[in-house]
Amino acid sequence: MYPSHHTLYPSLKDKKVFVTGGATGIGAAIVESFAQQGAHVAFVDLAATHAEALAQKIANLGYPAVWWRSCDVRDIPALQQTMAQALADCGDFHVLVNNVARDDRHAIEEVSLAYWDERMAVNQRPAFFAIQALLPGMRRLGGGSIVNLGSTGWQVKAGGFPCYSVAKSSVNGLTRGLASPLGKDRIRINTVSPGWVMTERQITLWLDEQGEQQIQQNQCLPDKLQPMDIARMVLFLASDDASMCTAQEFKVDAGWS
Repeated sequence: MYPSHHTLYPSLKDKKVFVTGGATGIGAAIVESFAQQGAHVAFVDLAATHAEALAQKIANLGYPAVWWRSCDVRDIPALQQTMAQALADCGDFHVLVNNVARDDRHAIEEVSLAYWDERMAVNQRPAFFAIQALLPGMRRLGGGSIVNLGSTGWQVKAGGFPCYSVAKSSVNGLTRGLASPLGKDRIRINTVSPGWVMTERQITLWLDEQGEQQIQQNQCLPDKLQPMDIARMVLFLASDDASMCTAQEFKVDAGWS
């Protein structure tokens, strides 16, 4: 059963949802949360072992089975082909969540042209082409919701990942630039920008004593952000409760930015 202290959105039941980067971290929380709502979820991720484990977990809990494929989103033709297969197998999607990203650290001096292109290929390009792939179906359905995952990192002037900052800052431009033309078809598009979320990756790679101090000093709320905190905002924006929300950025960062 869905946790009683969390909102159940009747409008999400039986909706079809596509998530990029859905096997781990925030993406996995988003996939599981939609499944808990009774939605039919499809996702792509390179981490096949984690993807299979997540799909099995959802099935064991008695929620609708998820559709997933291993896909390298840096390869746009492969992403397009995989999404076409998802459409053929599942039908048109009501919701798209552009979640896939990697915040690898790098110094300005170390960035080559090839590295720059690879960072954009992960963190910037897939969102646009995923929207392009699902747009005709959303129009056929008479509307839809697109949620782009942004970041507050560049907004608080965090260093250590300039390519990531460039890519993630462009998410707001993508959202606002598409809101008007998509809105004519009742397709809503919004950005959710997380703060420092305690995924396994963040804890393993980046969280240290200095990081703990930064959280205590900068967050208004004392609790660490969890992947599910981001998923709950995504659920709201995908639901009919957010039917007049578009072109906006919603920050979930415990008051840091």
